[in-house]
Amino acid sequence: FFTFHFILPFIIAGLSMIHLLFLHQTGSSNPTGLNPNPDKIPFHPYYSYKDILGFIIMLTALTSLSTFAPNLLGEPDNFTPTNPLVTPPHIKPEWYFLFAYAILRSIPNKLGGVLALLFSILILFLTPFTHTSKQRS
Repeated sequence: FFTFHFILPFIIAGLSMIHLLFLHQTGSSNPTGLNPNPDKIPFHPYYSYKDILGFIIMLTALTSLSTFAPNLLGEPDNFTPTNPLVTPPHIKPEWYFLFAYAILRSIPNKLGGVLALLFSILILFLTPFTHTSKQRS
């Protein structure tokens, strides 16, 4: 499963490159056969060079940031010395798990908390099925 998720982006990128190669060799088809606007700027070299320049600038910025200041964007809690025998009291999950954390903490019973969490997620999946209006807007 992990291997599939690792290799799939490379397969998609390769197929996209093959698609673009065939598209640029034959050109895209126009069913009318007319040239709608002869004043258009071709994609290559103008936009290709612009995209490559933007990519190089961003790659240079990110590489220099990670090389010369690797701790600049780090979480401050990662730099404090820890005691492996004591769990810190201020641990809380990331923002996208806070709703689940709040539900689990608010109900003292473990089974009740898990069921409440399950129903809170289930209600999001069932909401579209409760729409009974004939109008679809």
